[in-house]
Amino acid sequence: MGRQWLHSKKEVTANRRAKITSKLVREIMVAAKMGTPDPDMNPRLALAIEAARKQSVSNDVIHRAIKKASGQGDDAIHYELVTYEGMAPHNVPVIVECMTENRNRTAPDIRSIFKDGQFGSKVAFLFEHVGIVEATHPQPNQDREAAAIEAGAQDVEALENTDEEQTGGRFFTDRGDLYTVAEALKKLGWHVATAELGYRAKDPVQLSPEDHQKVAGFLERLDDHDDVHRVYAGLK
Repeated sequence: MGRQWLHSKKEVTANRRAKITSKLVREIMVAAKMGTPDPDMNPRLALAIEAARKQSVSNDVIHRAIKKASGQGDDAIHYELVTYEGMAPHNVPVIVECMTENRNRTAPDIRSIFKDGQFGSKVAFLFEHVGIVEATHPQPNQDREAAAIEAGAQDVEALENTDEEQTGGRFFTDRGDLYTVAEALKKLGWHVATAELGYRAKDPVQLSPEDHQKVAGFLERLDDHDDVHRVYAGLK
């Protein structure tokens, strides 16, 4: 399991939607900074823009984000990716990726959220660092495994909360094959929602429903922090 715990929460409040939009815009900025600001030459940026548009982020907001990231104008912001490790309650390993312009502010905040867990515990060895593509097909009952083989993915699992009239898949790839697999899936008729490097737990923890709910609440508090970009948990 990586971020599947988040998909179990079906209702999206206005506040959470605003946070999602903010993080999508931040991803655009980081993608533009790490590569060229031209989406035709930057696959990560192209996918970030596509994901933002699916959440109704305006073109003006997208263009301003790219401009800021490329150092154009007086309001340029320079984000960096910072990764923290630790244990959630009930010894669930967690990796937290933050995008911040001030790590001296972010680190104490994340440490404070971990008061119910163990901040700083080394857990990266419990995960695989892989490419992750989340995609849907407009037709139901599509063969995910066949699509994964044809696109060059290493593994696939069902994508939670997919409409009954569609087929959803989370495809796992070698890190170097991420964008190649994403493009191959598009050619096979799949709609790619996200394509990014991430973490997949090698041996996720099985908890009782009560304990699972407690850990999910902890993970949501992490995810709600403005600087947190991705949260990966070794939780079934």
